Amino acid sequence: MSKRRSLRVDFDRATARLEEALALPKNDIVRDSAIQRFEISFELCWKFLKAYLEEEHNMSCTSPRTCFRAAFRNRVIKDDPFWIDLTVLRNYTVHTYNEQLADYVYSRLPEAVNRFRALLNAVA
Repeated sequence: MSKRRSLRVDFDRATARLEEALALPKNDIVRDSAIQRFEISFELCWKFLKAYLEEEHNMSCTSPRTCFRAAFRNRVIKDDPFWIDLTVLRNYTVHTYNEQLADYVYSRLPEAVNRFRALLNAVA
């Protein structure tokens, strides 16, 4: 199995796990679990996108932002500012933790899942 294919399978699985967490009634444990699953999904998302861009467009990117921007330029994903917002949300989860911020990140996760699914549907 190619690296890209392996990353796609892992990304799809991680996104499904995030969806499972978001389907549960919200409490602190579910919120924190969903945020952790978002972190995993996000990392797999941009690494999958990186592998795709390298294989299909002979482009190299070194960070989530550069991968998202390269994907915009190559019409792999829509030029949507939420993709860059995902990077900000991910940074929030890594560098700061407080209840209000956790609730804010959690509130944005359904939108993140929609983008992850759109990418998975757009790129085989």
